[in-house]
Amino acid sequence: MKFLIGLALTLALTFINCSDDANSNVNSTGKLTVQLTDAPFPFDMVAEANVIVFKLEARKAENDDMDDNSDDMNSDDDSPFITLMEEEIEVNLLDLTNGVTEQLADLDVPAGTYDLLRVYVKGVNVVLTDGRTFDLKVPSGEQTGIKVFIKPGITVAGGLSADLLLDFDVSRSFVAKGNTKTVDGINGFNFKPVIKVSNLSTAGSLTGSVTTLEEELQVALEGSQISVLAADTLNTSGFSDADGNYTIMGLEAGSYKVFAELEGYVKSDTVEVQIAAANKTVQDFQLEKEVIE
Repeated sequence: MKFLIGLALTLALTFINCSDDANSNVNSTGKLTVQLTDAPFPFDMVAEANVIVFKLEARKAENDDMDDNSDDMNSDDDSPFITLMEEEIEVNLLDLTNGVTEQLADLDVPAGTYDLLRVYVKGVNVVLTDGRTFDLKVPSGEQTGIKVFIKPGITVAGGLSADLLLDFDVSRSFVAKGNTKTVDGINGFNFKPVIKVSNLSTAGSLTGSVTTLEEELQVALEGSQISVLAADTLNTSGFSDADGNYTIMGLEAGSYKVFAELEGYVKSDTVEVQIAAANKTVQDFQLEKEVIE
């Protein structure tokens, strides 16, 4: 009898402890931050590419068999979405290059794995260098949000921080109409939003400078294109600024091939770089002027 009573007490205490642990995991929170940046836009005829982000939501994955189209089928009470931000943030995407970001959210969220963001935007317009402004229609982005899938999902652990980077690819999202060889030949734009998301804990960045030698002095080269290839396929690209510097963020850890080029200069050799998670890899380039015979 004493043995049975002791066994019963042990089982009861074990059950209570397990329940406490389970409740602790369910109720714990961790911090999630979301930053916005822009893949460089090479069109020197565009002065501004403006958007207003007014709401941001994240979907908490309840199970592994949730499909990509299940996010709109829930009522408000049982929706897996959590509002991360609900205020108007107006940005000129062309300002968000070479490592510059705009923070959209920084808050505590329930611990768990998040596999989808919904980005709500409005007020989209393009301003050309000749002063003309084109207001663009937002396909579904204002009503249901632009869906950005996080693959693999990002896990927010209790008491820890997780960081996401949204890369708004202007060159693919704003499609110019008309003759794009001259600014006065452009007669409009179509807005087809392309946004990539990176987990900053598993992604790194590539940074450096592009210069040339003039009378044995290093001179910065602005507008040099830095191409990043993965498995011999273009992954992304960046452009050097007025100081010759560039930064390409959100590269998943691994090996890449990189080269720099600029009209009027000999393309650099292709070099192999290693990107480490949550770290910066530095790669400088020095270009030689083309010899015109």
